[in-house]
Amino acid sequence: MKSNYIFITGGVVSSLGKGITTASLAAVLEARGLRVTIIKLDPYINVDPGTISPIQHGEVFITEDGAETDLDLGHYERFIRTKMKHYNNFTAGKIYSDVLKKERRGDYLGSTIQIVPHVTDIIKKRIISGSNGYDIVLIEIGGTVGDIESLPFLEAIRQMVLAVNRKKILYIHLTLVPFITVSGELKTKPTQHSVKKLLSIGIQPDILICRSDRTIKDNERKKISLFCNVPKQAIISLEYVNSIYKIPAILKSQNLDSYICKNFNLHCPEANLSDWEKVIYHQEHPVGSVTVGIVGKYTTLIDAYKSVIEALQHAGIKNRFIINIRLINSQDVEILGIEKTLTGVDAILVPGGFGYRGVEGKILSAQYARENNIPYFGICLGMQVALIEFARHVAGMTDANSTEFVNNCTCPIIALITECKDTNGILIIKEKNHNLGGTMRLGNQICYLTEGSLTHQMYGKKIILERHRHRYEVNHIILSKIKQYTELNCVGFSDKNNLVEVIEYTNHPWFIGSQFHPEFNSTPRDSHPLFIGFIKAAIAYKNNYHKLI
Repeated sequence: MKSNYIFITGGVVSSLGKGITTASLAAVLEARGLRVTIIKLDPYINVDPGTISPIQHGEVFITEDGAETDLDLGHYERFIRTKMKHYNNFTAGKIYSDVLKKERRGDYLGSTIQIVPHVTDIIKKRIISGSNGYDIVLIEIGGTVGDIESLPFLEAIRQMVLAVNRKKILYIHLTLVPFITVSGELKTKPTQHSVKKLLSIGIQPDILICRSDRTIKDNERKKISLFCNVPKQAIISLEYVNSIYKIPAILKSQNLDSYICKNFNLHCPEANLSDWEKVIYHQEHPVGSVTVGIVGKYTTLIDAYKSVIEALQHAGIKNRFIINIRLINSQDVEILGIEKTLTGVDAILVPGGFGYRGVEGKILSAQYARENNIPYFGICLGMQVALIEFARHVAGMTDANSTEFVNNCTCPIIALITECKDTNGILIIKEKNHNLGGTMRLGNQICYLTEGSLTHQMYGKKIILERHRHRYEVNHIILSKIKQYTELNCVGFSDKNNLVEVIEYTNHPWFIGSQFHPEFNSTPRDSHPLFIGFIKAAIAYKNNYHKLI
């Protein structure tokens, strides 16, 4: 059976929550037993978000197959069971790059290359190729209607009617219906203007999802219906809520999923949202709270650590605890000191990052957690700084560092894989052009856990698959010098080259570092075992601390 397509656009203003809305709708459709996937089209010219600063664009979400993608794909995976792949996200830059490569190869046989049809044809081809095997494909268009950058994408989805079949396509437009306090009324005019802009491009929306701080009542719906040429039952009120995981139920309560299934002539059972009801119940009936300090360098934008924060909240849902997140700039730890930055936290998490700025603050944070028995979770760079800290302050290797920060480091505990040596002093990777040398390890990698270790106990299995995004590794020849200190154990290794994946500090209630990024595999319905264990340790620390005082 050929796929059905739902295109989601946004208007009036940005940051209305297209990604969350798209994911929530997909969750409801999936709960009806339909096979669903989501594709994100980003209008910026970067080939992918891998080189964009997290402070500008938020985190880079890594898929199982190693694609560096938009953070919205993280939302998609948290709401639906379908795992995202490289074909679930592409940018205008990627499209233009593909077109230019084809032109250089002579694939166009001397034709003049234009936005229409050459660019739009590739966009349509990518959408269709990513839809194989699914009943419904939701395609989110980044940006807002009217942006210059998104025009080729909008033109391409307009043309999809000719490429597929109008009966297999629905257009959803997300808009803002603001409440004007002075007049005490909701204003539909911004939505009317946004729809007119979409109409000027040649797209008539079939469904409108209207964001507001209150329920949009019948009078406003009738007005929007009249001026926007959209049936009243296809105008959905989506007010602000205190939990994004309530949105699937809100959409279902207005029969949006039934309206879509009827339009696509799909016969399937009613959506069962009982698992989402359980998530909401746990959120709204907590038995306590803990404070987790995230010590990072991109703290000016909360989306820079979106998956980490969500994974902590998921573990809070699982444990029925409110997780108070304290974002701590690692440079403040260096300048202001531990007392003014870390006092009062029940656990410390140091996430991944690149570059030397703020690293010493992360090392201080790891030391503070180790010496004071505070639960510590180091992810990627967070594991590496924990090793550097141990080497410096326990093993007496005062010059321990990473070659990422000090090129000619005399004690390179962390180095590029092409620089790493095994315990015999032999380079782990000998070939200069090895695909891991000097480049990223990206996506799913196998990890073997040491039986009986704390990490093994939490996973409940010896072999795990986790996602990576890094280019620096633990240097075995230096690591061998600190193995005499039995309180530090390496308990996880890769299936090739014996690369260190997990460390534990045994003389500590909960001190774990992982080279991989477990946050990418956490969902509200299936919290990640490492995050569950971390929050349990934070709860125990808080309880014991209060008993002591």
